[in-house]
Amino acid sequence: MKNVLILGGTGFVGSHVCEKLVRAGWNVTVATRRHSNAHNLMHLPSLTVQELDVHNALALERAAHGQDAIVNLVAILHGTQAAFDKVHIELPQKIASACASAEIGRLVHVSALGANAQSPGSLPSMYLRSKSMGESLLQASCSQLALTILRPSVIFGQGDQFLNVFASLQKVFPFMPLAGADARFQPVWVEDVAAAVVKSLERGGTESLTLEACGPEVFTLKQLVEISATLAGVNRGHGRPVFGIPRWAGDLQARMMELMPGAPLMSRDNLASMQVPNVATPGMPGLSTLGIQAAALQPIASDYLTQGSSWHALLGLRRGGARRK
Repeated sequence: MKNVLILGGTGFVGSHVCEKLVRAGWNVTVATRRHSNAHNLMHLPSLTVQELDVHNALALERAAHGQDAIVNLVAILHGTQAAFDKVHIELPQKIASACASAEIGRLVHVSALGANAQSPGSLPSMYLRSKSMGESLLQASCSQLALTILRPSVIFGQGDQFLNVFASLQKVFPFMPLAGADARFQPVWVEDVAAAVVKSLERGGTESLTLEACGPEVFTLKQLVEISATLAGVNRGHGRPVFGIPRWAGDLQARMMELMPGAPLMSRDNLASMQVPNVATPGMPGLSTLGIQAAALQPIASDYLTQGSSWHALLGLRRGGARRK
């Protein structure tokens, strides 16, 4: 049985990755700052939670010893330049050093669709530039191990902070002014991303590989907002009016959101990222390279967005009554 160290294992994607790795027969160690962060993983056999600060290079090196592989899922969507640099550039450097020190042979690094390791400075946002520079550093530092870089599009699934958020907002507001309404995305199911991590760890060969993880369909942001409301039964399944707003108004909206407590729903850096289409690059390897057939969004999102919807329950009763007549 092989050993793997997971960084970022307590998050949305990480919990799915951990479950699949345990099912596949791996001994999983989840590194987290606080033991309580991993309460949802405690039921998994062959999984150990280790308290440590992953940004502490010495602690990370100690945790890496005895492992066969590392998976890095740590990322942020909002923050200052210093925060992006710490998470997306400095941490990958420390991971590369830990791999070398512990003689680890395999690393899976989850990056982002739209990253460009060859030309980070050409990208419009701190998020994409820092993701790209992290990739570039790993590619330069990890020539002695099998490195897989996964670039997922926006990720959906049960408990996501994507479609669920759009649906919840439309349950409150009568209409949706939307910045970046025409931005294009190719959403990917969290289970497919988790499966790609497992298959990347188990693939043969030692060559480095960069893969784009995308679903089979392309949507505009406006379409995704509308779909989320329809599937969640908002306004009896009709959703709310959604209309795009100009860039200057979007920047103002994002600036106001940044001033609110907690993580913003949208930041100016997010808007800058959306200038780059979040869709598959022609000719780039995708999920099919790992033998994964990407799942479509609507059948899966329909299942989890309709849960708890009073309109969905009423519709079911009406259909049942119609069948009994």
